[in-house]
Amino acid sequence: MRIITGKFRGRRFDVPRTFKARPTTDFAKENIFNVLMGYIDFDGARALDLFSGTGSITLELLSRGCSQVVSVELDRDHHRFIQQCLNSLAPDPASQAGLAIRGDVFKFVKSCHQQFDFIFADPPYALEKLPQIPDLIFENDLLAPDGVFVFEHGKANDFSQHPRLVDHREYGSVNFSLFR
Repeated sequence: MRIITGKFRGRRFDVPRTFKARPTTDFAKENIFNVLMGYIDFDGARALDLFSGTGSITLELLSRGCSQVVSVELDRDHHRFIQQCLNSLAPDPASQAGLAIRGDVFKFVKSCHQQFDFIFADPPYALEKLPQIPDLIFENDLLAPDGVFVFEHGKANDFSQHPRLVDHREYGSVNFSLFR
């Protein structure tokens, strides 16, 4: 896993082979971040990374200058890996802006009282509750005004009729729906 750009550009992290999570490919990650440059300035932004998996997006957001990145991951081993990655960036002050929370995303979303400029969610594609996630984000008022929510999902899901959808991108089997 590699950080594509920013202050930690080129840093690599070896994801354990036992992990079930599939990190967003470099190709898809690079392309979606290129699209996002037209939507948001990451410098100083507050970000939330849901279903963080390997922490690839969390690390990318910190590298791009986010002032705060909250990473939520339920799996104990994945959470520990994300925390180790964040610790490896120390003593750089930017790494201190990263907070890894081990917990259920659905419980976190319902109890969180903070708004974020950028939210990224990459749930398991087979997750039964996957179609409900965009509405949960908006019902719980997690997205700041003018914020952007990026939802990574498989081709089986279609959010084209969602009233908050502003863009959709497809890179191979990876789909990104962008909401505002």
